[in-house]
Amino acid sequence: MTRLLALSRNRWARRAFLVLALAAAAWATASRWDEVRDAWSALPPLTVLAAFAVSLAYVLATMVSWRAVLSDLGSTVPLGSAARMFFLSQLGKYLPGGVWNLVAAAEIGADLAIPRRRSVTVMAVALLVSIVTGLLVAVVAVLAGPDDVRDTYGPAMLTLPLLVVLLLPPVTNRLLGLVLRLLSRPPLDHPLSATGVAGASAWALLAWLLAGLHTWLLATALGAEATPATAALATGAYALAWAVGLLVVVVPAGLGVREAVLGLVLADQLDGGAVVVAVLASRVLMTAADLTLGLAAARRRR
Repeated sequence: MTRLLALSRNRWARRAFLVLALAAAAWATASRWDEVRDAWSALPPLTVLAAFAVSLAYVLATMVSWRAVLSDLGSTVPLGSAARMFFLSQLGKYLPGGVWNLVAAAEIGADLAIPRRRSVTVMAVALLVSIVTGLLVAVVAVLAGPDDVRDTYGPAMLTLPLLVVLLLPPVTNRLLGLVLRLLSRPPLDHPLSATGVAGASAWALLAWLLAGLHTWLLATALGAEATPATAALATGAYALAWAVGLLVVVVPAGLGVREAVLGLVLADQLDGGAVVVAVLASRVLMTAADLTLGLAAARRRR
């Protein structure tokens, strides 16, 4: 990680990173263009536009959740600067390896007088909040989802108390302290507070609701029932798929893994062809949202 940080301080290395990240995100869509084209032809244009708008809102809510952690750990940054830092760093997740968004956040944060170690810690904590709240949403969605889903995944409710405990600041601070000691790194300058975790979690939960709306729009346009149970299932399915995809760091942005999990959960609500269209359309729209906001941030940063 130290060598990566040293390399990323070079101006040309930063430009190369941005070009590679943008190219990787574009390739994630272009490499499956035939399937993408089929997905668009099966969806009403207004549904596509609505789902894309919700995708943008989802990424924005995720950014605000991350910024709440950043402020809580001691770096209060104006919203515009924080947005540019987050949106640019997120392009790194499309590169294989699972660390490039952390490296990018560290270097862009350094330009804003944020210690590199704090930028990396903030990104890690924000990801932890997203994972825990996402799994929490997925578990709760089991109760509100269709009967067949509840019967199949009902035992997952047993994990609910553990997920809630992981978001308690004393527990989170101890976990972070343990990880930093194992990495032979100094402890946190500012421990997480209950207010900071609550704020970050609230915005993360809003982000998952928006992701669920995005998935629900696509699924119902392809034949799923437009019911509250389907909405709950769509929200839980996307949150679970995102969490699993994130944990598989060997593929960029969970490519393939997220689609497999999302398709598996939606399989009972849609026929085979519709499931493929839904998961591909979701991936393309979310990637387009990242690219749109990342390009806007890059242009503003220049």
